[in-house]
Amino acid sequence: MSQAARAAGAFERLHGRAPAGVWSAPGRVNLIGEHTDYNGGFVLPFALPHRTAVAASPRSDDVLTVSTLHDNDRAETADPVQIASLEPGSVSGWAAYPSGVAWILREQGFSQGADLVVAGNVPAGAGLSSSHSLECATALALLGLLGASPSRSDIAKWIQHAENDYVGAPTGLLDQTASLCCTESHVLFLDVRSGESDQVPFDAARHELEVLVIDTRASHSHTESGYGDRRRGCERAAELLGLSSLREVELSGLDAALSALPEELRPLVRHVVTENNRVLETVALLRADKYAGIGPQLSASHASLRDDYRVSCDELDVAAESAESAGALGARMVGGGFGGSAIALVHADGRAEVEAAVTAAFAARSFTAPRMFTAVPSAGAGQDR
Repeated sequence: MSQAARAAGAFERLHGRAPAGVWSAPGRVNLIGEHTDYNGGFVLPFALPHRTAVAASPRSDDVLTVSTLHDNDRAETADPVQIASLEPGSVSGWAAYPSGVAWILREQGFSQGADLVVAGNVPAGAGLSSSHSLECATALALLGLLGASPSRSDIAKWIQHAENDYVGAPTGLLDQTASLCCTESHVLFLDVRSGESDQVPFDAARHELEVLVIDTRASHSHTESGYGDRRRGCERAAELLGLSSLREVELSGLDAALSALPEELRPLVRHVVTENNRVLETVALLRADKYAGIGPQLSASHASLRDDYRVSCDELDVAAESAESAGALGARMVGGGFGGSAIALVHADGRAEVEAAVTAAFAARSFTAPRMFTAVPSAGAGQDR
């Protein structure tokens, strides 16, 4: 059963009527381009088939009710809130995400009381953007009830505002833009500074390759991890260099920039500048139909995230290293780091061997057994019914 059908069915059970509509949004994998989005750089995500669906109907009393389905289809309902009274900090826990969306849409002039029922299968805590898929689906649902259709880029910026200022997570624009704007069978080449984007065809299967997602089960949280420290460090480096963002540092000028900075900021800048270049190299390889060539770019990205940006962890390193030892063409952590998932570019006929090697490596270190699946570029957010 699809997540949209689950959400619609639960809505009828909880509210005694069919929803006015159902909207859904996917999780995402970022092929390459990590921690570059809030530095005005380049990213290259694609949408997962895993989705969060929101069944919704309007209310006339400015009240927002939200229920979410657990894996056993048991519904958990948050306390109803008055949209007019929503302020940062007024709602905590999982309900802060849809409430934050209602808050920011109210600030933009789109206020709509509503009953919402949520169902999803994006793994939580896996660095695959489960929270943003919930926020994007909620935004489209609330806007859809009003018959409003702002640009997807505006919606992404509003959701970022809600995530930063309402939920308290200092995230960039990558996740919500990917969930809203990705298309099937493509990666989204996004220049965050300009807002320009291009859908680059991505058909790994044609090359007998697969992108294997390795959910390490090491849970992460942007609000509790060192994510914010890294972001503040990048902002401080840009300020010391007299720049609006680190995007302005070209690869050719990296050494000069590093020499002008205190030692503790240099690794952050080195990662951002070289990662932007790796995105450009990866796009060029895909356009030249040299898919196997992106493997070394993925591995170099992981090394940079591990050694310079220092956002990896033992589970992520073991996932990447064991996958490569078993024949993966390249592997790297994805997402904010400190846990979550890695990806590996593998030969389709060698996937089972890679999976077995990763599982064995985790068991040898007494880590929780990882979850693995092949990621296929899928459709972005939209209305299901």
